[in-house]
Amino acid sequence: MARLVIALVVLVGLALLLKRFRPVWYWACFGVLLATVRVRWRYAQVMDACHLTVPASRLRLALARWFNKPVPQQRVPRLMWVKPTRTGLRLRIRMRPGQDAFEFSAAADRLRHSFGVHQVTSREVKPGVVEVTLTGYDVLKRVQMPARTARGLLKIPVALVEDGSVHYRDYREVPHSITVGATQSGKSVTQRTVIKELASQPVALVGIDCKKGVELGPFARRFSAIADNADDAADLLEALVARMESIYDVIRREQRISADAPAGEIAANIWDLPEKLRPVPVVVTIDEIAELTLSTKRNDPRRDRIVTALVRLAQLGRAAGMFLDIYGQRFGSELGDGITMLRAQLSGRMVHRVNDEATAKMAFGDISPHAVFAATQIPNDRRGMAVVGYSTGEWVRIRTPHTSMRQAVAACNRHAGLVPDIPELARFRPLTDLAPVEAPAVAEAA
Repeated sequence: MARLVIALVVLVGLALLLKRFRPVWYWACFGVLLATVRVRWRYAQVMDACHLTVPASRLRLALARWFNKPVPQQRVPRLMWVKPTRTGLRLRIRMRPGQDAFEFSAAADRLRHSFGVHQVTSREVKPGVVEVTLTGYDVLKRVQMPARTARGLLKIPVALVEDGSVHYRDYREVPHSITVGATQSGKSVTQRTVIKELASQPVALVGIDCKKGVELGPFARRFSAIADNADDAADLLEALVARMESIYDVIRREQRISADAPAGEIAANIWDLPEKLRPVPVVVTIDEIAELTLSTKRNDPRRDRIVTALVRLAQLGRAAGMFLDIYGQRFGSELGDGITMLRAQLSGRMVHRVNDEATAKMAFGDISPHAVFAATQIPNDRRGMAVVGYSTGEWVRIRTPHTSMRQAVAACNRHAGLVPDIPELARFRPLTDLAPVEAPAVAEAA
């Protein structure tokens, strides 16, 4: 008996230590079993308490009245199955007639407290069926990406979502994006992660960093072009527009539209071209948009050139394989004419910690007011945490794993041989073979 008590105490102590210092191990060893038992045991009671039940049918009520039986209880939605995951549980629930998926989304916070888990989200799988995801612990506290993630051309894993899934940056689905956040909010970490993942893919990387290239300069060996001042940025953007127009000429020549041409052979973008004619995709990273578009002059020709080229790339670049990643602390109308037109073309929206609500509204004002509120609630000690909004009105919290400058630079140097030859950008190719200039020695005082 004494040995059993000692073993039980050791087991409980081990569980508490794992829960505090290794929540992933705790969930795999203890949490998933306890949560499954708790869900199975409390399911009907929780559904009733959270007002997710429906009254009994008229037939059952009539039968109870005819045979003088007790009034039937509320009907609980059927729990189809419970599936454990590496971070929580997934419940597949068949709704009763008269219920909708919004009821489960609205009751997410009540379900979280009732089941004793960290987070609850729900989505509609098909008509009449919802999937409720329970997250057992705070997966964004210490981000650990899964060992295996789905990768593809222009599809890269970027961050971990609060429900334990992986957030991907898919350029073919969301061609252009804007990332907003205050200083020390984690924008640079997200930028390094994206560049590190893209370095191993057959794409051309182009950078515009008007802070003398301090952010993007270290990745020069993998970049096809870098502009570190506004004058070069204007010329670089116009060169990209010229390349985009030449690509459209290639697509037009290859369409071969005729009465007997099969529909599958009519090209409308670079992905419909034969592989030997397909130009390499180009990903343009702009480190600080305000340095490009903010000007003290009333009529600044250079700024007009920059904004015009950016708007054209955002409107027409997707079919030509050109994609924009824009980063900045703010992205509003105070940056000048044309900014709201550019923002309307950026379907990807990511907001890190911001200092005011107006900045979050610039990104999410046309998506969801709840996303605006969530962006203003990101704590200061959660660098890399952000809110991602979609044009459908949905939004999620994510956090990017910490990627140091050394890790990103090592990835770019390792894949420096993948830099494609693009004649239009040849004069913007960074000089990477020059030896660093050594600082002059300081003469010692006599």
